[in-house]
Amino acid sequence: MFMQLFLGSGLIVATVFVAAASWWGLQIMLNRLHDWVGRPPHGPKLVVVLALTLLATLMMMTAAVWIWATTLWALDIFFTFEAAVYFSLVAFTTLGFGDILLPLEWRLLGGLAAANGLLIFGLLTAIVVETLRQTRGLQRRDWGRDS
Repeated sequence: MFMQLFLGSGLIVATVFVAAASWWGLQIMLNRLHDWVGRPPHGPKLVVVLALTLLATLMMMTAAVWIWATTLWALDIFFTFEAAVYFSLVAFTTLGFGDILLPLEWRLLGGLAAANGLLIFGLLTAIVVETLRQTRGLQRRDWGRDS
């Protein structure tokens, strides 16, 4: 039990660091676009910023699922890498089909993966909201002139 908790906690920390580093990279990219985003027309630029943010968050989520899947596969919990990715994705999104299950000696990892998914989804939602808030703040000075 303690090994599962220790391993799962380590995986959660790893995914949080990946998400934080990705957020930092996204912020650097958006800071470089700062002047461009602040000039009208704003509508198309908001779409570009939103698309970049959503792609970055999708990459963060994918990386987190792959971290879990690689670990599960390396522990020989699943016979194929595809099964490990599938289980990780289903657990991470808390979909929980139940068609592929962890062995009893590893079942706590499923709950930890689900908790990690909820944490990362919340973080990614906050990233999207903050990015839009910052972008709209840049554009507010020209609010209503161009959309």
